[in-house]
Amino acid sequence: MNELDSIEREPSPREASGMASDRPAYDSHLGRTDVEPGGIIQVNRVSKRFRNTVALENVSLHVPAGTVFALLGENGAGKTTLIRILTGFQKPDSGNASILGHDCGQHSEEIRRKIGYVSDSPALYEWMTPPEIGWFVSAFYDEGFIPRYRDLIEEFQVPPATKIKSMSKGQRAKVALALATAHDPELLILDEPTSGLDPMVRRQFLESMVDRAAAGRTVLLSSHHINEVERVADMVAMIHGGQVKLVQSMNNLKLHTRIVTATMEDAHVESPELPGRVLSETNNGRQRRWVITDWNYAGELHWGPDDGVRQFHVSVPTLEEVFIAVCGQPIRDEPSFFDRRQEVNDGHFA
Repeated sequence: MNELDSIEREPSPREASGMASDRPAYDSHLGRTDVEPGGIIQVNRVSKRFRNTVALENVSLHVPAGTVFALLGENGAGKTTLIRILTGFQKPDSGNASILGHDCGQHSEEIRRKIGYVSDSPALYEWMTPPEIGWFVSAFYDEGFIPRYRDLIEEFQVPPATKIKSMSKGQRAKVALALATAHDPELLILDEPTSGLDPMVRRQFLESMVDRAAAGRTVLLSSHHINEVERVADMVAMIHGGQVKLVQSMNNLKLHTRIVTATMEDAHVESPELPGRVLSETNNGRQRRWVITDWNYAGELHWGPDDGVRQFHVSVPTLEEVFIAVCGQPIRDEPSFFDRRQEVNDGHFA
């Protein structure tokens, strides 16, 4: 029996917190924020270029404490570059970023001691077993690391006697997550952590994010999987071509974003006044379609012939539909998690 096996299991964050679901609802748009100043992560006008390629352009973000904050974008959108700047492995060409009040460029070592980080291909010592690598890493943290790490290895059902080099990708990912969270960091950064994992392992990763947020910790999740973001995120930043196109809480997207489709009386009729900010508009003769955020209409729309409208339909968009409206294209190879949009109201006129 090794030293990891001799320690009794402590309650998980989910058990200890009772899975409190009343996490704070935050709300922000690019250039405007409704959250309190300060936060776990602050990014101010960060830009980064690699020769002729713009990786990030004037990116600003605010990540509040106690949230699961998702960076949603296709591969190559700039998510990993932003994370490498946050963790101090790259420097921005302009702008600045801070984590836990520390400048990411000047105090990267201090930041890396205080956060947890898991990439899509975690670097692990291939010749070690989970207890051995846990013992090795524990030298950098306090005495609570070993019992917490052992709990996580048991919870994830990782075979303790198997060397890393003989493990599946899912098992390796579980070891990486245990190493990243055993020192109970205030911030956990996950860069495409479930890429290539089977559904059961994905579910464990997603549940661990919710657990940490319920325990008051913060998770920064980088992903191109829309279904993952829909399931766990409190806030989402949509990134495309190195630019942040939209930052908003998931709650606000559901409550205050709508798709309106309308058949006009005539193809040349001007569109009626819309109750919110238009993210995208499609005009195909008499057929019109708008994706609208900041929806500020409390009741049902009452468009009719006097507005030039023959009939219309209002619905809640999926996250994928909002992403397409904002970024101009879908994320490839990823089906939407929502089966269908929630119908809000229909209007038909003779």
